Amino acid sequence: MEEILTRLRQCRPLIHNITNYVTVNDVANIVLACGASPIMADDQEEVEEVTASCNGLNINIGTLNSRTVIAMERAGIKANQLHHPVVFDPVGVGASQFRTRTAFELLKCIDFEVIRGNLSEIKMLALQQGHIRGVDVDDEDIMTEGNLEQWIGFVKNYARKMKTVIAVTGAIDLVSDGQRCYVIYNGTADMAKVTGTGCQLSGLIAAFVAANPGQILKATATAVCAMGLAGEIAKTHMADHEGNATYRNRIIDAISQMDGKTLERGAKYEIR
Repeated sequence: MEEILTRLRQCRPLIHNITNYVTVNDVANIVLACGASPIMADDQEEVEEVTASCNGLNINIGTLNSRTVIAMERAGIKANQLHHPVVFDPVGVGASQFRTRTAFELLKCIDFEVIRGNLSEIKMLALQQGHIRGVDVDDEDIMTEGNLEQWIGFVKNYARKMKTVIAVTGAIDLVSDGQRCYVIYNGTADMAKVTGTGCQLSGLIAAFVAANPGQILKATATAVCAMGLAGEIAKTHMADHEGNATYRNRIIDAISQMDGKTLERGAKYEIR
């Protein structure tokens, strides 16, 4: 994983993020922290031009509106034409008919290199059924050591069907291309208390993949490990009187200070 992060910092890819306004600033900052450069553009009049000048595209449906749906479609199609990697974050898919319909429309018209979501979101995409609690994972979809093999098989099957890399993030993270599956154990429970860590991770994945286009699976897994490790490092630097707002900043700090050797030593994963 060291070489994946090193190549990212050397390449400094420009990443176009059409993300949600709740987390847009944090996404921009964490993309900068990892060594890439962010640009945020969501007006349909400029998204194709912006995407053409970038190395990768991150699409996040966290705060949808009819205007940005058109922008997402145009940007994604343009990125496909130019063979730029596209990451999809289906935030809260299943929470409303509009959100769900939009997610499936995007999947029809855009080829995504990576789809990243929590288990409830990925289940909704794969099975078109499930329980969604806002934008959070449902209680019945918590991944544990006891049900891990079941979900590894599920993620591999969906990745094969979609011919893409699927990243399911939670207490245990799974990243698969349909053949191999990284099972990742980095991270802390406190990361779930910070709004936007998932959105930030999708921006990170887009940056890692754009810098390592020939290693989509490993680049995605490296980004997931880096984010989880940053959460662990940030936790060790927290004072007793500090809370989740400070924790958010310390996660970004940890990404900015992380080097390849630190990531290599701290990444906790196995491949199945």
